[in-house]
Amino acid sequence: MRRFDGDTLLIATHNAGKLEEFRALLGPRGITCVSNADYDLPEPEETETTFLGNARIKARAAVAATGLPALADDSGIVIDGLDGAPGVHTADWAETGAGRDFRIAMNRAWTELEARDTPEPRTARFCATLVLLWPDGHEEAFEGVAEGRIVWPMRGETGHGYDPIFMPEGHDRTFGEMPPEEKNRLSHRARALAKMAEVFA
Repeated sequence: MRRFDGDTLLIATHNAGKLEEFRALLGPRGITCVSNADYDLPEPEETETTFLGNARIKARAAVAATGLPALADDSGIVIDGLDGAPGVHTADWAETGAGRDFRIAMNRAWTELEARDTPEPRTARFCATLVLLWPDGHEEAFEGVAEGRIVWPMRGETGHGYDPIFMPEGHDRTFGEMPPEEKNRLSHRARALAKMAEVFA
């Protein structure tokens, strides 16, 4: 495994919530996180059918455009009662003509579970795949999973995405009800980063 010895890392995202999570997780390691927005980079088209494939697309586009090492994340929620949907289409479910609205996506998830009369507990998991890519093409990839279940109604005002309807296993609050520092210890992204810890040691 290659060690990361730089002090600046491009987080290949325009998602402010993801960027803040990475800053909270990597900042204590002395790493400054910048984002696609800082370089006015376009969103590459995500054409793969797996989280790993889409993370690679984002990392390669960011490195090619800036020459900086890049960390790309592709993540989503996998709901068992919906045959694994929305999965890689997690953000697509929130798309509207005026941007993303995750309340619409959460409503769709619950409505479809209700339509199928899915029994409780309505198990689900957040999955994250991280791809760390150096300008010379070297790549390291790491996966993290947070198991839990879908609950209703939406609960909490913190977090982002589907956090208000996801209750992690062993807890009685949703990610949306947890303070960021607590969620960051439990999240799929944190677990993937924990596997990557040696790279930043």
